[in-house]
Amino acid sequence: MTAPASNCAIRQVAKDVWTFSCPFARFGLFPVGGRSTAVKLQNGDVWVLASTPLSDETKTKLSEIGPVKWIIGADAVHYMFLSEYKKQYPDAKLIAVEDAIKKKPEEGLKFDGAWGADPPDTKYGFESDIQHCYFSGFKNKDVAFFHPASKTVIEADLLFNLPAIEQYSKTGSSGRIPIIGNLNPYMWVHKRFAWSLGEDKEAMKRDVKTVAGWDFNRIIPCHGDVIEKDGNAAWRAAYKWYLE
Repeated sequence: MTAPASNCAIRQVAKDVWTFSCPFARFGLFPVGGRSTAVKLQNGDVWVLASTPLSDETKTKLSEIGPVKWIIGADAVHYMFLSEYKKQYPDAKLIAVEDAIKKKPEEGLKFDGAWGADPPDTKYGFESDIQHCYFSGFKNKDVAFFHPASKTVIEADLLFNLPAIEQYSKTGSSGRIPIIGNLNPYMWVHKRFAWSLGEDKEAMKRDVKTVAGWDFNRIIPCHGDVIEKDGNAAWRAAYKWYLE
């Protein structure tokens, strides 16, 4: 069966890094956008944070980049398309957070790793290219990823940069949230958001500092536009209350 035409914007944002930016409205009302990210590793394999539909355009681009060998579920709520990717790329290793895995038992998926269940120092095989930090104290149990070669952090719900202009660029919508308008890491409301979702403040302080210690300029969020420069400053602004 042929997948429907995609209204996702596919873009190479840096050497060996591509984004798949798609419209998505939370609860069908709030346009926060969705995004998958693919990274070509040094050995030619492709690592994918899979958070958007696997359209024909997405499959074509991934085939151009290289063989998909890693499928990643970045937190407890970004799991909707994991089975779709695993079906298309059966030889790829599937890794997600424990809370997401618990939500998909009926699909019979075989997971090759689980943040939250595996020992904290577990190595999955892509660490020479991509580092990871599991936020055990965050409500959605997110994992932040760092690609040193492009100085890029990739994450799902830890940081938003709304409005989702790029993600709605192929639709008739502006991607702006009604009334609220925007949500970026420099706003007080984002600091409040980050603080309120921290269920274990000491664990959050530890993991926030780990990410702050990475040498990155760019942040690729699942929701909102890519932060192309001063990403570390944006991270420190969003999580200022944990760093004080």
